[in-house]
Amino acid sequence: MAIEHHDHLDKIDSEDARAQRLAMYIYILPNLMTTGNLFSGFFAVIQTIKGNYLYAAYAIVVAAVFDQLDGRLARLTRSTSKFGAEYDSLCDLVSFGMAPGVLLFLWALQPFGRLGWVACFLFVACGALRLARFNVQANVVEKNYFQGLPIPMAAGIVASSVLAFQDLELEPMGNYGLLIMTILLALVMVSNFRFRSFKDLDLKERLPFRYLILGVGLLVIVALRPEVMLFVLFMGYAALGAVFGVFKLGKNIRKIKPSVYAPAHTHESDLVLEEEEEETKKDEKKT
Repeated sequence: MAIEHHDHLDKIDSEDARAQRLAMYIYILPNLMTTGNLFSGFFAVIQTIKGNYLYAAYAIVVAAVFDQLDGRLARLTRSTSKFGAEYDSLCDLVSFGMAPGVLLFLWALQPFGRLGWVACFLFVACGALRLARFNVQANVVEKNYFQGLPIPMAAGIVASSVLAFQDLELEPMGNYGLLIMTILLALVMVSNFRFRSFKDLDLKERLPFRYLILGVGLLVIVALRPEVMLFVLFMGYAALGAVFGVFKLGKNIRKIKPSVYAPAHTHESDLVLEEEEEETKKDEKKT
């Protein structure tokens, strides 16, 4: 009887331990922002189906704002987690992959038939691949650069194109330029082209006066005609990154960080661990 009693207690303890392991504790505030991102993306799909393309474009822009807020809040409150990162990627696929893909097809590419929806599917699929690659490389790639065009930027280009066409009173249906843009955005997202992330730009530190003049000038340019200028700026960012990538322009990085996508001819002596680089920066600041 005593043995059976101990076995029963051991079983209860093991069940309690299993329940504790299965329990999920998450940070509420950043994940609420991520849910706002998902809601905005879903709202964009609904408005697209209803034919309210302008509302859908603005909803994608709002989703991008939520996407920025959740990451900033997580880092600010030190509440980053694996759950939050995975949840963010799933929501990004809806808001910046599916929503722009559906918007592009119903707003502009429907007259192309099969070619139109295949191009939109290519956009969504490459966006998913871009997110998966980013998750794999999150801790090993350069922080100052993105590998491939970020999917929120690609979605921003789609949303701003809707606003620009509306402002310029252009006809989007059957537009070959939008078809080519969709295919190119998809390919650039999964490319190895390096796009500046500007994460190394610390606005809390003192900077040369010209940076303030540049910021004011950029604000004035956008204010002249926001719908069109935002599209021009987003497209310029994507085009410059693609041109620099194709012609291998810009600053060459001799040392690269380890990556599952590193080329076979990479030597171990060329690899620099992120932790070592951070320690070096700390030592430099102390000296």
